[in-house]
Amino acid sequence: MSIVGGRYRHGLRRVIARRTDEPGRAATPLELLFDLTFVAAFGVAGNELAHGIALGHWATATVAFTFAMFAVVWAWVNVTWFASAFDNDDWLHRLLTMVEMTGVIVLAIGLPPLFASIERGEVLDNRVMVAGYVIMRVALILQWWRAVRGEPRYRALASTYAMFVGGAQIGWVLVAILPLTTVVALLAAAALFALEALGPLVAERRGARNNGGSTPWHPHHLAERFALLIIIALGETVFGTLASANEISAVGGWTVDAVVVVGAGIAMSFALWWTYFLVPHAPALQARREKTIPWVYGHLVLYAAIAAVGAGLHVIGSAYDPELAVDATTVVASIAVPVIVFMIVRSLLQAWLVSAPPRDGVVQAAAAVLPVIAVALAAFGVPVSACLLVVLASPLSIVISFELGGWRSLDAQLGRVVDSAGRTTREA
Repeated sequence: MSIVGGRYRHGLRRVIARRTDEPGRAATPLELLFDLTFVAAFGVAGNELAHGIALGHWATATVAFTFAMFAVVWAWVNVTWFASAFDNDDWLHRLLTMVEMTGVIVLAIGLPPLFASIERGEVLDNRVMVAGYVIMRVALILQWWRAVRGEPRYRALASTYAMFVGGAQIGWVLVAILPLTTVVALLAAAALFALEALGPLVAERRGARNNGGSTPWHPHHLAERFALLIIIALGETVFGTLASANEISAVGGWTVDAVVVVGAGIAMSFALWWTYFLVPHAPALQARREKTIPWVYGHLVLYAAIAAVGAGLHVIGSAYDPELAVDATTVVASIAVPVIVFMIVRSLLQAWLVSAPPRDGVVQAAAAVLPVIAVALAAFGVPVSACLLVVLASPLSIVISFELGGWRSLDAQLGRVVDSAGRTTREA
C-alpha cells in the first residue's frame, strides 16, 4: 500500500522513476512474497544436483545445475532491477508481479526434465522451463513498457530493456521447440545468456546518452534485495544439513557423525552468511554507481555457489546409504568446490567495491586452499565429518581475521571510496 503525504493512496498510477536518495527505502512486502517462489526454485535445483552427484552423474548434474541457476537468478535480477527504479505499487504492478511469481513456479517444475535430458545427452528438454520463463518475461516487458509511457526521460532506457528481453525470449522459445541435441542447445543457451547479459550494458549506455536517463535504482534498496536473496540461498544449506542428518540417523541412529554434520552444516551456513555481510555494499554502491552492473553479475555466481553448498551438504547423507555407496572424495568435493567458488568471488566483489584488494592476502589464500586440502584428506581416507570441519575452516578464517582487526583496513578502504565520491560531487 502507498501512503503519500500522510494519506492512503492506491489504484492505477503512472509509472515514474523513484528517487535514488529516497529516505527509508526498503524491501516491500510484495517483494518479500515474490522472493518466496525462489525458495522453491533453489530447492528443486539443489535437490536435482544432489541426486545427480549421489548417482555418480556429477558432471552432467553440474552442467544442468549451472544452466538452471543462471536462468532462475537472472529472472530474479531482472525483476528486482526494474522494481528498485520504477515500483509504483499500483494494482497492475501487483498483478504483473503475481504473473511473474507464476512463471517462477512453472520454471521450477521444468527443472527435473531439464536435468534428466542433459543426463541422457539427447534432445534438451527445457520446454516447461522456457514456458515459465516466457510467463515471467512477458510480464516484465509490460512493466518496462509502462515505464516507456510514463517517464519520457527514461524512454530510451526502458524501451531498450524491453527489446532485449523480448529478443532474447524469442531465442529461448526457438531453443525449446527445436529438436536440438544437448551440446548444440547448451551452446545456443550460452549465446542467449551472453545476449541477456549484454542488454543492461547497452540499455544503461543508451539511457546515459539521453539526458542522463540511466536506471534510477536505489543503492540501499538494491543492496538489501540482493542480501535477502543471499539469505534465501543459504536456506538451501539448512535444508541440505537437515536431509543429511535424517539419512545418517535413519541408517545408524544419532551417531557422532550425525551430530558433527548438523553442527558443521549450521556453522557453514552461518559462516558464509557472516563473510558475505562483512562488506557494507550499500554505501559503496551509493558512492560508485558505475560499479553496480559487474557487482550484479558477480552475484549470479555467488547464489549458485551457495545453493551448490546446500546440495553438497545433502550429498553427505548419501555416503551413509549402502545402496548408493558414494565415495568420500566425491562427497567432500561436492561441498569444497562451491565453497572455493564462493570465497574467491566474494573476495573479488569486495576488492571491486572498494577499489583495492583485501589486505589479509595470506588469510584469503588460506581460505581458498583449505577446501582443496579437505578433498585431499578425503582421498587419503580421512572421515567425511573431519574433512567437513576443514572446509568449514575456510569461511571461518575470514571471519576470525576480520574480527581480530581486519575490519579496520576494510573500513579505511571504504572510507576512501566514499570520500572520493564526495569530493567529485562537490567539484561538479
